[in-house]
Amino acid sequence: MSAERDRTDGVSGASGAGTPAGDGGAGGAGGADGPERPSRRFPSVTRDTARPEGGGRAAPGDAPAPARQWPLLCVLAGTVAGLLVTLADFRAGILIVGLSTLAGAVLRWTLPSVGILAVRSRFTDVLTYGLLGTAIVLLAMMAQPGAWLEIPFLEDIVHFTIR
Repeated sequence: MSAERDRTDGVSGASGAGTPAGDGGAGGAGGADGPERPSRRFPSVTRDTARPEGGGRAAPGDAPAPARQWPLLCVLAGTVAGLLVTLADFRAGILIVGLSTLAGAVLRWTLPSVGILAVRSRFTDVLTYGLLGTAIVLLAMMAQPGAWLEIPFLEDIVHFTIR
């Protein structure tokens, strides 16, 4: 008897040998004569990982590799462009990086298949990309000197913590 079958057998001994748990030993579909029902229990050892929803190719399989991953390449191209702009103007470059991350959230939300831009579930990816992009944009707008965005209570928090 295999180790997998040992875990799923509910009855031991001569009368119940070979019947899965919950079959009642009646010799039904999971009996010694018929095919064995697959167990609904989670396996004790994970052998593979599930692809996230939307993790399929964004273009047909016969397309070249870059075309199959165009959503990720768009986000990466925007990020690289933002980093290059940062060399000339810090705030504008970081805004481009944040907007590229937000574009990744929009792509993940709207497209059914985004290739390897899909890392986790759709909800988690959109939430992660959206929060990260929003934080980057807000921090770029609050960068000193000459901040474009001033939040009054943040100065009070800083003064309270530094005392």
